Amino acid sequence: MSNSRKALLLIFVVLFFDQFLKIWVKTHMFIGQEYNLLGNWFVIHFIENNGMAFGFNIPGEFGKIILSLFRIIAISAIGWYLFRLAREKTSFVIIASIALIFAGALGNIIDSAFYGILFNDSYYQVAHLFPDGGGYSSFLHGKVVDMLYFPIIKGHFPSWFPFWKSEQFIFFRPVFNIADSSISIGVALFILFQKRFLKK
Repeated sequence: MSNSRKALLLIFVVLFFDQFLKIWVKTHMFIGQEYNLLGNWFVIHFIENNGMAFGFNIPGEFGKIILSLFRIIAISAIGWYLFRLAREKTSFVIIASIALIFAGALGNIIDSAFYGILFNDSYYQVAHLFPDGGGYSSFLHGKVVDMLYFPIIKGHFPSWFPFWKSEQFIFFRPVFNIADSSISIGVALFILFQKRFLKK
């Protein structure tokens, strides 16, 4: 199997599981609901991200459109770069890392572009696909579905700690999705193998 076909297969697998889990969560849970899978260490906790990572938003009426268009332009550039690498027969580890980044970015763009049209909102209710009253938003104004939560360590900072004394801490606090994981793994692989890639 050629590197380009391997990359396409990897992208397809990531997108399939990412969208399958997001759609399942969206159509079976309401925002804030959670299921404990491995005690308190692995939790399916449903939230939606309105902007970029860690809840960052571009303010203003057109902030969401600017963010969505930026994502589309960025993923187009990544896709072109991936195609170029595959044609040049670059090491598959590098191709796989870019494919993972591409798949993750595309997975979250699908949410932003289409979920507002396809689903009604998930506040205090389970959302429906293709609801009679229409979706909760318009094209490019959807929210990204997050659900993977690993609060492995919980505790409090000591009272002598300078900034967050006696406040609760949780490791690992962020709630994310398969697309986010794909991007993180892709970036990590690229960093680990970049020296070998840059030499060529």
